[in-house]
Amino acid sequence: MSVAAKTSPPIHCTTRLLRGAARAWLACAALLGAALCPAAGFTVLMGDDLAAHAEFVQQLRQGLDPASRFELVRLAPGSTGVPDNAAAEPGDVNVGVRTRSMRSSISSADGGSLTMAVGAVAARAAIERPGQEPLVLAMLSRLDYEGLRTSPALRRADRRVGVLLRDPAMADQLALVGAVLPAQRHRIGVLATPESEPLVRDLQRAAQAQPGGGWDLQVEYAPDARSLATALRAVVPRSDALMVLPDLIGDNQAATLSVLRAGAGAGLPVFGASEGLVRSGGLAVAVSTPAQLAQQARLLAQKVASSGSAGGGGNPLVEAATPATVRINPTVARGLGLRLPEERELTERLTVTR
Repeated sequence: MSVAAKTSPPIHCTTRLLRGAARAWLACAALLGAALCPAAGFTVLMGDDLAAHAEFVQQLRQGLDPASRFELVRLAPGSTGVPDNAAAEPGDVNVGVRTRSMRSSISSADGGSLTMAVGAVAARAAIERPGQEPLVLAMLSRLDYEGLRTSPALRRADRRVGVLLRDPAMADQLALVGAVLPAQRHRIGVLATPESEPLVRDLQRAAQAQPGGGWDLQVEYAPDARSLATALRAVVPRSDALMVLPDLIGDNQAATLSVLRAGAGAGLPVFGASEGLVRSGGLAVAVSTPAQLAQQARLLAQKVASSGSAGGGGNPLVEAATPATVRINPTVARGLGLRLPEERELTERLTVTR
């Protein structure tokens, strides 16, 4: 099954003045993130030991006001909401780390405190707990969020909820492709699964919304692993580049390698949303680091905690990861005959186009 979406060719106009303004804006955002975050502090809920989640929490804690209260609650492995007895991490001088009952953490309403759940496991546990304390669900994939949207607990009218997705917006992904490929190469082959339909819709909307447009999306669906080879044979001849979505294909090493091999065999660059893809042979990716996500999470927490309407009324406030950092594979670029700007310049271009 294939789906095509057409718009007109991308136009790139990046000036030194705009890049300077973008850097100034990011610097201000960093200062505001530290200054505006509620001094009452966070209760942070973790349900796994993923390295990216641990780094996110570390960066979140380091960016808080020294007067803030920071409580870390770890779910016991395989539990549905009972924390284990995690000890305070060494070296916490300015911000204390404590562990208390998860029920009291989430149901408390003292001093404008806020609960932040990190990852899908913690998010599921957090939204099912009682209480009206503002809640931020961080480090979720778009598909994680789609799975949570069916829960009535996420749509409660009496609790403000913010959601921070871990992946950059599809508009950023397309802006990267446009900054790297020659203008006449605008056909993007996309491999998807039925579950990744929300991602495909996001990509199609982003293609249609691009200034000047220009994208011809060739989407092939692979319902299972056996169908992937067939989908690749169908989409590769119609494509100037391949894109790996952050879905069941992008999260599966064997499936991702199949896409990379197909791209290499046809001389097509492959784009994606993970640094691992670039290391394995992809051309370029746009990602947000845990440090960038922690900064954005603090700003989102401020929005949710300080507004009477943002993320409330049963409508969570959802943000894609921004800003994005570009990673490229110079060896792959040379093999494809492409001369790419440096990673820093490409990152600045994404900031300017936003």
